[in-house]
Amino acid sequence: MTLSTPLHGATIAFDLDGTLVDTAPDLIGALNAVLNEAGLASVTLSDARHLVGRGAKMMLVRGFAESGRVLEDADAAPLVERFIAVYRDRIAEESLPYPGCVDALDELRGLGAKLVVCTNKRTDLSLALLDALSLRGRFEAVIGADAAPAPKPDPRHVLHAIAAGGGVATRAVMVGDSANDVDSAKAAGVPTIVFPFGYTETSAHALGADRLIDHYDALADAVQSLLQHPAGSAIGSPL
Repeated sequence: MTLSTPLHGATIAFDLDGTLVDTAPDLIGALNAVLNEAGLASVTLSDARHLVGRGAKMMLVRGFAESGRVLEDADAAPLVERFIAVYRDRIAEESLPYPGCVDALDELRGLGAKLVVCTNKRTDLSLALLDALSLRGRFEAVIGADAAPAPKPDPRHVLHAIAAGGGVATRAVMVGDSANDVDSAKAAGVPTIVFPFGYTETSAHALGADRLIDHYDALADAVQSLLQHPAGSAIGSPL
């Protein structure tokens, strides 16, 4: 008789930017390249970090605003395309998985879990980034906003990603860094784990996740605890 691993049948969905990978340096590098081409000043990494995950257009709008200019809707589309082209060319020049991330992914897989990516980033860019960092093979599916019925915070994005990995919502966990991650998972009936080092304008403590952990070393234990104690029975955060 073969004994099941502790997370057999579990599916863990991960946000990408700000959760798996610190992508801010390359995204803001691409933003600054486009701003400079338009004759505008660069923005600093610290000032623009919170814009990551809100889409290229919002980053450009805020970048223009920093120089006292308004980006008109009619002018936005070509600049967004230029941003994407620049970003694709430098997609992993400075971006890196967060400390402990790769080991934690391997630990979860070793415990029997299937892993998926559930991100509002475009799927093609997500795959390019994961390929560049040699992470893609660890995931059963990568579902960007364009591959989902609707993007986060719509719960269908989370449910679609879980199903694409062969899982079910009743034995799944969402891992992220933002309100989009928590709100979409809650609406889908999926418990959530949040890291505080990602890209959110709201304090991670205020997002309402079921667990808040500060390092990937604690992820496997948090996942197992959540699957044993469903959402709504939150245990104290280590932070």
